[in-house]
Amino acid sequence: MKVVIADDEPLARERLRSLLGEHAGIEIVAEAENGLTALQACAEFRPDLVLLDIAMPGVDGLEAARHLPAFEPRPAVVFCTAYDEHALSAFDAAAIDYLMKPVRAERLAAALGRARTFIAGRETQAPAAPGKHPRTHLCARLRGSLRLIPVEDVHYLQAEEKYVVVHHARGEDLIEESLKSLEDEFSARFVRIHRNCLVARHEITELKRSSDGRVHAVLRHGKEPLEVSRRCVAGLRDTVKNF
Repeated sequence: MKVVIADDEPLARERLRSLLGEHAGIEIVAEAENGLTALQACAEFRPDLVLLDIAMPGVDGLEAARHLPAFEPRPAVVFCTAYDEHALSAFDAAAIDYLMKPVRAERLAAALGRARTFIAGRETQAPAAPGKHPRTHLCARLRGSLRLIPVEDVHYLQAEEKYVVVHHARGEDLIEESLKSLEDEFSARFVRIHRNCLVARHEITELKRSSDGRVHAVLRHGKEPLEVSRRCVAGLRDTVKNF
């Protein structure tokens, strides 16, 4: 079983290394000090299990965990934390276990057993449904590395073949997620204007009808208006009125 350890405390990582060393068949492939480097390690090493602290600088463990269901193969997630108040959020992020620090040997052994069960059934598992708490970032993979894009910086999302193009404050990136799953997760922030396009609600400044009868949405930061499909026009007009 390939394992990534993510914790900003060196002593905590050392304890986990020591406890894992007592189990046969465990390979620690990487260690990380925050959620972003944990995600980068997962993209590079494709682990079976990620041991995640929650309170880490920058991208925390909960945010990192919300990205992991999109990884292939999907790793099991076990949180190792000093705070018990995050348990509900942890399981909402599809964790298989939640260990309190200092991690006890018998609790880690039980978590490894759950991880093995998870891994054995991974091929038959359905994709995880979006949790109650939408992510704060989208994750783009760039030649083996990752870029996290703050959702608040996204202007619109446009489907192109098997990818979605994220148009944001610093340019464009591709992500391998479906437009429908993004619509479900971020319905409060984005509105559909076409079968292949979601737009941030605050980006729409007006709707314009062209001489050929087509309706376009004018965006606050858009280089050019985006076409609105006929089936979306009525609902979008009501949405714009409520801005």
